[in-house]
Amino acid sequence: MTTQPAHRVLARSFDTVAAQYAAARPGYPGELFDAVEEIGGRSFAGAAVLDVGAGTGIATALMRARGAHVTAVEPGAGMAAQLRAGQPEVALVRADGDALPFASGVADFVTYAQAWHWTDPAKSSPEAARVLRPGGALALWWNVPDTSVAWVREQEERLARAVPRYHENGLTGTAQDILRSLGSRLGMRTETRVLRWSRTVPLDTHLTMLGSRSYFAVLAPDPARRILADERRALLTLFPDGQVAEPYKVDLTVAVKRTGGR
Repeated sequence: MTTQPAHRVLARSFDTVAAQYAAARPGYPGELFDAVEEIGGRSFAGAAVLDVGAGTGIATALMRARGAHVTAVEPGAGMAAQLRAGQPEVALVRADGDALPFASGVADFVTYAQAWHWTDPAKSSPEAARVLRPGGALALWWNVPDTSVAWVREQEERLARAVPRYHENGLTGTAQDILRSLGSRLGMRTETRVLRWSRTVPLDTHLTMLGSRSYFAVLAPDPARRILADERRALLTLFPDGQVAEPYKVDLTVAVKRTGGR
């Protein structure tokens, strides 16, 4: 996968919806970080973490709560401003994963929450391997709507029909293949997990979350409003109390740098 101009437009569209993103995007279950620690062979407590594509700092805050020393890496001005407003004490570097401005061997973890698919893996994977210490881990994860649940599947199908630049969430299968293909050169072994969890939020929060997706962010305002209004009507038939139970699966890929690897 390469970062083509159209892809880059989608990647940078989050700056226009950064406040929505901060307000409505889901967090991550504790089991996710337990899994990263288990595969990576060390705790987040006291670990040096580069959280790349940190966005508004959702994952940054959760790793800090587990005792990690996190440096947030975020290229977008709008997203970085939201992170800075919410976590002013966090070290924040304006950069992206294709060219990390850090010395080699400085990180115990390099993490990408909802972000690795916006990089060029041919560049971001070697960069992660370079800045990791021997035994360090690159962790990639995505909250993905759980389409095994009928209403979620039907919603995604409606969005695919209605939104011109709709795309599916996540890249875990591809990520695993890419990292394994690069594994011998990068000196890394990979492992994947799938975790399921859910949250219940007001309908307005759910719609705000949808509106923070990149393919909504590049829509003109009127079509976006119409599509979200249609979703409101559809969801009120399922959730008449206005509380939406959102089921997610978290797709996780972890690549651990072998001791003695480059």
